[in-house]
Amino acid sequence: MKYIPLFLLFSIFSSAQNNYPNDYFRSPLDIPLQLSGNFGELRPNHFHAGFDFKTNQKEGLNVYAVGDGYVSRIKISTSGYGKAIYITHANGYTSVYGHLQKAVGFLQDKIIALQYAEKNYEIEAFFKPGELVVKKGDIIALSGNTGGSEGPHLHFEFRDNKTEKIINPLFFGIQTKDTKNPIVSSLLAYPIDKNSVVNESKRPVILSLSLQPDGTYLSQPVLASGKIGFGISAYDTDNVSYNPNGVYKTQLMSNGKVIFGYEFDAMVFDEARYINTFIDYNRYKKTRQRVQKLFMKNAYPFSNIYQNYENGILNITPNTLEVQRIEVSDFFNNKTIITIPVKYSVKPALVQEEQKVTKYFVKSKVESNFEKDNFSVYIPAGTFYEDFYMNFDVRNNTLFLHDDTVPAHSNFTISIEDNKSSEEEKKKMFIASTNGSKLGYITTKLSGNTFSCKARTLGQFTLAKDTAAPKISMAKSIEGKWITNQKSISVNISDDLSGIKTYNGYLNDKWVLFEYESKLKRLTHVFSDDLLQEGANKLKIVVTDNVGNSTIFETQFNRSQKK
Repeated sequence: MKYIPLFLLFSIFSSAQNNYPNDYFRSPLDIPLQLSGNFGELRPNHFHAGFDFKTNQKEGLNVYAVGDGYVSRIKISTSGYGKAIYITHANGYTSVYGHLQKAVGFLQDKIIALQYAEKNYEIEAFFKPGELVVKKGDIIALSGNTGGSEGPHLHFEFRDNKTEKIINPLFFGIQTKDTKNPIVSSLLAYPIDKNSVVNESKRPVILSLSLQPDGTYLSQPVLASGKIGFGISAYDTDNVSYNPNGVYKTQLMSNGKVIFGYEFDAMVFDEARYINTFIDYNRYKKTRQRVQKLFMKNAYPFSNIYQNYENGILNITPNTLEVQRIEVSDFFNNKTIITIPVKYSVKPALVQEEQKVTKYFVKSKVESNFEKDNFSVYIPAGTFYEDFYMNFDVRNNTLFLHDDTVPAHSNFTISIEDNKSSEEEKKKMFIASTNGSKLGYITTKLSGNTFSCKARTLGQFTLAKDTAAPKISMAKSIEGKWITNQKSISVNISDDLSGIKTYNGYLNDKWVLFEYESKLKRLTHVFSDDLLQEGANKLKIVVTDNVGNSTIFETQFNRSQKK
């Protein structure tokens, strides 16, 4: 396969799209680059904030500073970006490198020093200009798979130092040859309210598409009445990466005017969760298909969207005979165009809407409070995007709070009163989400006899008790053995219920750094000569779960320091 370098100058848009420096930065890797994820791609609960570069399905590739600057932030976490480095550049932008295996040189020394100073694997530190200076092309780290990564790759971003917005890396010259049009795999028409009908249905309707001689697509006719909207399932590829990525720009036009659209040129971090109303969330949860709605039933402040005063909603009335147009574009202006003939129809609905009416109606703009038995739920105004009938019940000491087909934007509060358990029992109790026999720990507070927690996903909840301590095991015992040539030591840790909270290792009674890879449930310590003794060495590991149960693992091994 012939690869095209991603870092090609792109002059067509440079004069029109702000004044981003598209020849200032170099590649963060020294291999031909391929994308496994692009900017604005649709992800669970967020839009992807940068580029994911493939690393040949392995870790340990050199990662380079893309420009002169200084390391302004280092964050080491077991989730999110894992090991991440942030470099601030003099031209007003910061580059971000995530899921790293490790930093190198003085940066790695700094990280270890901070971890030992705080006696913690997870750290976050900020630095001033002049402290950790790097030059363009310096090797700053090795690529990895840490944090929330699902496979080896490099996550890479650009951020504006003043606005803190994340900027699409394509504007900086980080581009690839792309002559392929985006692909629209599905087109749907939506009845918006109870008076709307689309093709004799009050439920969303999938519209068939036919390819035309000019390369555009023609939708099957839409026969409707009342307020309707459209949605698409779409993705984009390029000539190098092949895997499906997000689309850059989509527009819905009516009578030649844009009435709804979005464009992923930059993003605001705090708006990431609006993806759950940007897509048809109910459909996604049921089918795993992400349909991007080209309308807003209730307006929400997502900066990437632009629309007319009707928010992309069309009102189909008598004598309506229109042709709607959808244009889906990538950054290089490759387009897929869909024409949709729309005509007013008086035909009644043969398919009725799918809605179960309950006595618990949640108004999205008004706070709600529901109570039954010893359970209560408080929902602040603005928690949900739309009004809906909620399924609410308590059975067998379990709270049934609808299901995860309705997305919550912010937290609601669950409270459970317990007048039966002893004070000692309560110390080991917490509110858990339930999925069959599987329990999920939720950070819980106890005040008197009332347990409470913040949740952001509907479902089932109950009070759980965890009295079992975490487990610590070693694949191959080193008790009393000589391990002079061994560079590191690893143990497996796990907890069956509330989950791991803290982990600490001690070598000859001194705290030592153990790195925790939560995906593998593994703690690893890399030996350092100045912490080891000639001959016998004592190792102690203490692991504690989220309700305070602890396990201590101790062993002794021998090691020679003589070279």
